[in-house]
Amino acid sequence: MDWLEQVAKLRQWTRSGVRAPHKPLLLLYALGRFQGGDGEDLRYSTVEAELRKLLAEYGPRRPTTPAYPFHHLVNDGVWEVRTDRGPGSPGSGVRELRASGATGRLAPELGEALRREPELLGRITRLLLDQHFPPSLHGELCEAVGLEPAAGAVGGLAAVPRQRSRRMRELVLTAYEYRCAFCGYDGRIGAVPVGLEAAHVRWWAYGGPDEVENGLCLCSLHHKLFDKGVLGLGDGHRILVSRDFTGRSDVARAQVLSLSGRPLFGPQPGTRPVATPHLAWHTAQVFHGEPRPASVS
Repeated sequence: MDWLEQVAKLRQWTRSGVRAPHKPLLLLYALGRFQGGDGEDLRYSTVEAELRKLLAEYGPRRPTTPAYPFHHLVNDGVWEVRTDRGPGSPGSGVRELRASGATGRLAPELGEALRREPELLGRITRLLLDQHFPPSLHGELCEAVGLEPAAGAVGGLAAVPRQRSRRMRELVLTAYEYRCAFCGYDGRIGAVPVGLEAAHVRWWAYGGPDEVENGLCLCSLHHKLFDKGVLGLGDGHRILVSRDFTGRSDVARAQVLSLSGRPLFGPQPGTRPVATPHLAWHTAQVFHGEPRPASVS
């Protein structure tokens, strides 16, 4: 069994670029429990709250339930479910999963392969992260599911069909004149930019192209907040700040809350701004809730 290929082909609900990372999140959670030696059997009623929290933080904006991946991941050959009555899932209903004592675990063959080839866990982790989440979230997501960060740092993944463009960062940073498009930060050590990154507006994992029209030059802080849905872009390429974000310190107000309604810094004349379809995707799939009103200077 080629487990990398099996994981790469997880069947997911797809429509017009809508994010549906339910199965990848459950699988990452199960891998974390496997690696941590916390027991391979995951009783739905016991792990439901943790899975719900993962979906709320890293899943789509629309309401969702961990019951869906807990039941449907069985169809992908990497997961199995048993109840108090025996093998098989009772369905995707929350009440049925709770009442039947439904317990999920990695497919026995996959568990054996992970014990036989310890490096396989890292390769599967990296594959799931690359296929479904932006790089800025990889480290914290590993921590959230209990995986050692190093588990996601293993290369050599032939199962990933697309390759990132190595020129993307240079092109985007040049287009924005090596300055954060949100706050204007432009720090350097000598001639080398420090803390500036090329952010994909429509995530690479969801078909976002490695093009300037899908990129922003952002400092490390605002890149993370953009990928977490705290920040976004609205009409006229003005900055959106989510109402769901709270911060009482002077730093939070200066670095985040005060950005609401501000225009971007850049791009330089002659460079096309972020394309509308990519902005619309980020607003629908990543940005959290409703935007705050524009700040008054």
